[in-house]
Amino acid sequence: MAEVSQEPRAKSQEPALRIDILTLFPRMFEGVLGESMLKIAQEKGILQVGVTNLRDFTTDRHRTVDDRPYGGGPGMVMKVEPVAKAVRALQSAQTRGPEERLLLMCPRGRVFNQAYARELSGCSRLILVAGHYEGYDERVVDLLKPELVSIGDYVLTGGELPALVVIDAVVRLLPGVLGDAESIKSESFAPDNEGLLEYPQYTRPAEFEGLTVPEVLVSGDHAKVAAWRREQARVRTQQQRPDLMQ
Repeated sequence: MAEVSQEPRAKSQEPALRIDILTLFPRMFEGVLGESMLKIAQEKGILQVGVTNLRDFTTDRHRTVDDRPYGGGPGMVMKVEPVAKAVRALQSAQTRGPEERLLLMCPRGRVFNQAYARELSGCSRLILVAGHYEGYDERVVDLLKPELVSIGDYVLTGGELPALVVIDAVVRLLPGVLGDAESIKSESFAPDNEGLLEYPQYTRPAEFEGLTVPEVLVSGDHAKVAAWRREQARVRTQQQRPDLMQ
């Protein structure tokens, strides 16, 4: 099994989360996993990531992972054999537990949101399958029983970008990843923020091209600042995402 891993430097304890990614394009993950908070999470030993090429589970000399669909039609379909073999190999490599989840990136899946990200952040292991072409042989779903996950009502070339979206949203919620854990509490969709959009933010300079920072934010009155932010979160949500007010 060929594996491109971003291993954590600190290995004194088990990581809070192990993520395995199955893909036809491992190099698509290298840059993102090696930067920003995902890199920091691995260096701290909080996260461990393995990226595995699905072609390593083929049996022919051309390493074929797709074929024409039965019944005709455009495009190619991901074959069931390499996907099933790869998933089972990863599952057998570690003891499976109730906190392990198998996710299949798919436009017809459950729409990914912040609540789903919080749910997955409580897992100890995630296996993400990033497909390609016209989709999967349906027997992948029938045999492996994965959770189908969509990041929105549109179609991408493959599941690699959706997988990265899911990983980033989940990992930043793990304790110890962000420099200031309090920032999660006030951001958009957070329970502590009543599920609303985040309030407007400002920083220096206090004036730019005639636009100034709201006076309440420089007043030093923390109670007034908190009240202003709560109200602004409600106003912004009502204007931009009224569906969230429900």
